[in-house]
Amino acid sequence: MSAKKRATDKNAATIGANDPDALKGALKRFGGSQFDDWNNILANQTLATLWLANSKKETRDRQYSATFAALVGISPKDEIEGMIAAQLLAAHNAAMECYRRAMIGEQTFAGRSEGLSQANKLSRTYAMLLDALNRYRGKGQQKVTVEHVHVHSGGRAIVGTVERTPPTNSSTSENQHDARQITHAPQPAMRSPNAEREGCQSPAMPNGRCRMHGGLSPGAPKGNKNALKHGRYTAEAIARRQQISGLLRAMKALARDH
Repeated sequence: MSAKKRATDKNAATIGANDPDALKGALKRFGGSQFDDWNNILANQTLATLWLANSKKETRDRQYSATFAALVGISPKDEIEGMIAAQLLAAHNAAMECYRRAMIGEQTFAGRSEGLSQANKLSRTYAMLLDALNRYRGKGQQKVTVEHVHVHSGGRAIVGTVERTPPTNSSTSENQHDARQITHAPQPAMRSPNAEREGCQSPAMPNGRCRMHGGLSPGAPKGNKNALKHGRYTAEAIARRQQISGLLRAMKALARDH
């Protein structure tokens, strides 16, 4: 038996991935790659997204130049950034074309709505691509590291978290003070075994009562003006009414005698 020879494809091509001539990176500013064939293909793909149906030669040349300038302005650093840059320009071109068609006056309301809807989707896609490019480049989160701090004579420096103390006359200062007291209140396990005999060691609230055990109400504060409405039941008013009642009884008795 003779071994069959493997058929060779006459159309097969040999591709050299490490060709020094192809790795010059002369067009890297367009596609971000050292391989110029990739940069050339990416630039041509971006040019294919342009709307050139009604453009004259001079206008087409300006569109080409503007597209190349946009790729250079985005300045891709590698192939991934190059692809995102090309898609950014493609989304922008498509969105602007949809906006243009939506502004044509000789069309139906449905056609205008469809154009604006597609433009809105493309604009969202553009924003997502831009966010992806920024995150890929590490611009999503910025970190500032302070290595040296110099404090000159007469200066003061604060290291740590700085919190502003609320004014003493603030309506919330008392509530915050009470909240801190409740937070740091002694727990039952921390109290003395003779707490019932010795009394609670926890600080009292501003009204004099224990925040853990309550207690008798201290009553209305002294000088409470809200309790005095008409003065009908004050001690002086009651004594005056009793005196008048006594005088009336005496007058009635005197009238009966005569």
